[in-house]
Amino acid sequence: MPVNKMAPCSPCVKAMKTTALLLVTSVTMLTPGLSGAMGDATSGSLGKTERAELVRLVRQDCGSCHGMKLTGGLGTPLTREALAGKPVESMAATIIHGRPGTAMPPWKTLLTEAQAQWIAEQLIAGFPEETP
Repeated sequence: MPVNKMAPCSPCVKAMKTTALLLVTSVTMLTPGLSGAMGDATSGSLGKTERAELVRLVRQDCGSCHGMKLTGGLGTPLTREALAGKPVESMAATIIHGRPGTAMPPWKTLLTEAQAQWIAEQLIAGFPEETP
């Protein structure tokens, strides 16, 4: 796997994390039911509406760094091929805690561990497209 040797500078990373957090907070507050849906479900018990909201969150918010098709950008690709062999638990932990020293912010204030687990499982399976 190629390594991106051009890491953003510290002020840029801080600005990106702040922007990402503000964007996700705005989307969460403006999307009816999203903040209420981000409850304490297990990954197997997420409802249809919650799953659709998580797909939208990943496609829109994660896509701003990982590419709108999740094929890479500032962040690494999140395609099934790129993630082959990666442990689901490790990916869920990265979603929840972020990656210190990189532009990957923690999502623990917006997602439960079950939701992060579901997202990781879907990424490995080939993330679903957003449905209108």
